[in-house]
Amino acid sequence: MDPLSKILTLSGAEREAKGLVHTPQEIFQQPDTWWRSYEKLSQLAPELESFLKRAGVHNDRHARPSVFLIGAGSSDYIGRTVATLLRRIWQCEVCAVPSTDLLTCLDDYVVAGKAYVWVSFSRSGDSSEGVAVLESALDRRPEIHHIIVCCNGEGRMARAFGDRPNVCRIILDDEVNDRGLAMTSSFSNMVVAGQCLAHLQDLGLYGRTLDALISAARKFRPAVAEVTEQLVAEGFSKTCFLGTGPLNGVAVEAGLKVLELTAGSVVTFTESFLGVRHGPLSAIDDETLVVGFVSGDAQRRSYEMDLLEEIREKKLAKTILVIAPTPSLEDRKRLAKIGAVLPLEIEVADYYRPAADVFVGQLLGLFASIKLGLKPDAPSPRGAISRVVSKVRIY
Repeated sequence: MDPLSKILTLSGAEREAKGLVHTPQEIFQQPDTWWRSYEKLSQLAPELESFLKRAGVHNDRHARPSVFLIGAGSSDYIGRTVATLLRRIWQCEVCAVPSTDLLTCLDDYVVAGKAYVWVSFSRSGDSSEGVAVLESALDRRPEIHHIIVCCNGEGRMARAFGDRPNVCRIILDDEVNDRGLAMTSSFSNMVVAGQCLAHLQDLGLYGRTLDALISAARKFRPAVAEVTEQLVAEGFSKTCFLGTGPLNGVAVEAGLKVLELTAGSVVTFTESFLGVRHGPLSAIDDETLVVGFVSGDAQRRSYEMDLLEEIREKKLAKTILVIAPTPSLEDRKRLAKIGAVLPLEIEVADYYRPAADVFVGQLLGLFASIKLGLKPDAPSPRGAISRVVSKVRIY
């Protein structure tokens, strides 16, 4: 039995005493929940297609709207993981914009006379900034079309804006409205929802990709649990997560999971494989675990493995962990010389991997939190952060 499954066999009283009631189960359940999110989007597809048509997404390319993917923290990183896929399929400008930036600098982002579609991601639908940004945009920029994706049907985003003709809501099942502080299954399910949005016109094709990912993730999860528990036992004081394109969004989210679940006791930083050479490489030392989400694209992978080999040859890091999709025999041999390898046994484009790859950050954070004597469900003993950021004064 892998270490995550062992936690789930503890008695209810022991899990409650250790703060393990929600987070381990919410990590574990993810592959079983993705298909239900896919089915939810499939049911909503006709409504969503009609909404996007009214918003201009199917216009001639020069007349299509700009798309903002909006959220804060993990919800912002959802946008980062799906932006490239949406841009490629919708063939329009798509960018992730934090709600925290839009709240303070709305007029710096929105160009007068230009058409926009905003997709707002939120687990709770109750964060102060997310609600305030929507209220401000609906009041000041009523021409903007909004899609709200959240996991809480009782949240303000779900309840307050649903009767407006320029707002369309996607409310995922309550089981993925994580009760733990750290977003886990809510993150991966909203990523799946974003991928479904990209593929509304070919959901059957995407469904086959998702089905294969679910099967791969069920095998990947226990392997990740074994490796990450061992790495935590060996010890590290820093983590550096590296990723390119959609996998950079996963790297940022993975870093946040370790930071949140260890109450900042483990320092984390994130970069692209090429970007890390431009300064951040100096922060990698013999107490650093480097985690590389290696691309399935041959050209990208060549750059990435060159960087990882440089870190190994310079003896900069304590340990290097590589996540690679079904590596060839040649690549497997090369990767084995770099460090520990976790193969994700599926051949899909990088766009579709984030929901599975994020297991690495989630489980590193969980086991590090346990080792530090924290309670993963509520790992901020001084109350620095909370499950929902709701005490922001709005001006």
